[in-house]
Amino acid sequence: MQIQDLPYPDPGVPDARSGPRFLWWLGRNQLGGQFKSLAWGLLHFVSVSALPFCVGFAVQAVVDRSGSRLALTGGLMVLCGAGIAVGDTFLHRAAVTNWITAAARVQQLLARQAAHLGSALTRRVAAGEVVAVSTGDVEKIGWFVEALSRFLAAALTIVIVCVGLFVYQPALGVVVAVGVPLLAVSVLPLLPRATRRADVQREKAGRATELASDTVAGLRVLRGIGGEELFLDRYRRASQEVRHAAVRSARMWAVISAIQVLMPGLLLIAIVWHGVRLAREGRITVGELVTVYSAVMVMSYPLRHFEEIAMAYSFSRPSAKRAAHVLSLERVTDTGGTRAAEAPAGDLYDPDTGLLAPSGRLTAVVCGDPDAAGRLAERLGGHPAEEGVSVLLDGVPLDELPLDSARTAVLVQDKDPVLLSGSLRELLDVPSSGAVGAEEALAAAQCGDVLVALVQGSLDTEDPMDARITERGRSLSGGQRQRLALARSLITDPEVLVLDEPTSAVDSHTEARIADGVRELRTGRTTVMFTSSPLLLDHADRVVLVHEGAVVAVGAHRELLRSEPRYRAVVTRETEEESASRDEQAVPRSELGSRDAPLRGAAEHDEGPLRGASDDDDASLRGSLDDETALRSALEEIEESA
Repeated sequence: MQIQDLPYPDPGVPDARSGPRFLWWLGRNQLGGQFKSLAWGLLHFVSVSALPFCVGFAVQAVVDRSGSRLALTGGLMVLCGAGIAVGDTFLHRAAVTNWITAAARVQQLLARQAAHLGSALTRRVAAGEVVAVSTGDVEKIGWFVEALSRFLAAALTIVIVCVGLFVYQPALGVVVAVGVPLLAVSVLPLLPRATRRADVQREKAGRATELASDTVAGLRVLRGIGGEELFLDRYRRASQEVRHAAVRSARMWAVISAIQVLMPGLLLIAIVWHGVRLAREGRITVGELVTVYSAVMVMSYPLRHFEEIAMAYSFSRPSAKRAAHVLSLERVTDTGGTRAAEAPAGDLYDPDTGLLAPSGRLTAVVCGDPDAAGRLAERLGGHPAEEGVSVLLDGVPLDELPLDSARTAVLVQDKDPVLLSGSLRELLDVPSSGAVGAEEALAAAQCGDVLVALVQGSLDTEDPMDARITERGRSLSGGQRQRLALARSLITDPEVLVLDEPTSAVDSHTEARIADGVRELRTGRTTVMFTSSPLLLDHADRVVLVHEGAVVAVGAHRELLRSEPRYRAVVTRETEEESASRDEQAVPRSELGSRDAPLRGAAEHDEGPLRGASDDDDASLRGSLDDETALRSALEEIEESA
């Protein structure tokens, strides 16, 4: 795999049982790149290590006054120089390719997992942790995969040099053969402590990243409640903890680096001391002493890769563990399904709550708990994040259909839809039936002012469809983002459309027009709308009240408002004290006699003048009878004056 071939057609199925297993799986899937890096690394390191032998031969040729051997040695040095240059160039190329392709594979796996899990991902793993895994952790994992082949090349080179020195000069070669392995293992006792400190640093850095990500995501809310300083102080403390952990980790790695300098120095001293004695005794030549000394000195270069691989593994192991944790998550349902792919059409029924959405009608669902409403909306789409009874569409369990078929039949728009960056045309370019055009959907969602705002914010286009939308639509208001998301959902024209609070961020006038537009555009299609807005509820064909996980009332909005206290409490935001006071006032009202009879008739039938009030008050009240909340307030004021 080359960089220009990315992304992978299929990144594969990872071994996510543990961090080390995941790293091993990545290495096995890059054997071609690893062997290339190993081959170029051997060429580079062997060429570097061969220079001391050339220098020794050259010195000995000068001592022996041999011009032919000196010329031959010069040729060998030129050949070694070429090997160093070519090997280093292609080693770097192969290593960077391994790094980037490994990181790209991990990112593709994470992206595929995020798309596979959907909302279940952020319910099981913090959003900040997902960000940390897909950014910093990916780089550290790629670093280890890239460093592995270079380490193997360095280790093989050291073995080759030690064997060559032992054959070339056994008296000094045996010292090198014993001393170099001791150099390689001299830092092993310190590695567990360094690894633990690196783990602590990585954990604290991950927490700081999570805190920063969550703070940025909720910045508008924090500004609204004045909580910026509180979260800023939290991040400062987390940042300082990361700094202290990084300093402690750096101290340990500094000690390891010092040992990597000290031990080769001691070995050189031992070799020079022993070599001088042998040279004075005439057992070795000056050229041989220079060769062995130069070889040991140059050997410190490949030995450095022992420190690098230890550091790379220490930092990549916790990162791989976090990535493996995310990749090991599974959906509670089989996305492949147990039935053949089909797109059923009919009534939507949830056996768990008893919610029924008749085919071709607009059903509004009122639920006092927003979190419960979100979970119910997700379950209606099939293949939910939490295990439970499957929702039925025309009697067919959605969880038994393939995920693609379930999503085609039922589309769920949650209360916080995401707008991807790009042009408006690209945003609305979604799979659809083709029956609803972009212009119709934008009109139904009342996006006229949004189109104007997009054109005004674009300097190089006059067509709103070509206007750019920033990341997550941050340049737009909350209501504008919500209406664009609604238009995108309407374009898909699914058999069943589930909307969770689609107008919570718009004003009442726009909300009324949206209600008319959605009702008209979705005629003949099944629409389920989770809302507590009286304007939307009054446009629904039927309203369902879900209380404590079960359907407790079904009817029209006005009917439920009069007859169901729990429904009235959710829709009008009536408190328990207000409800109790209202019930207490109902008894005296029945004892008011004939003077209150017309009043009761007006309350029950939305008609008739109110006695005991002036003509202006009566006309005003009759003009606002469509607003049930205003009617109740007026009745209570008249009763108090009576």
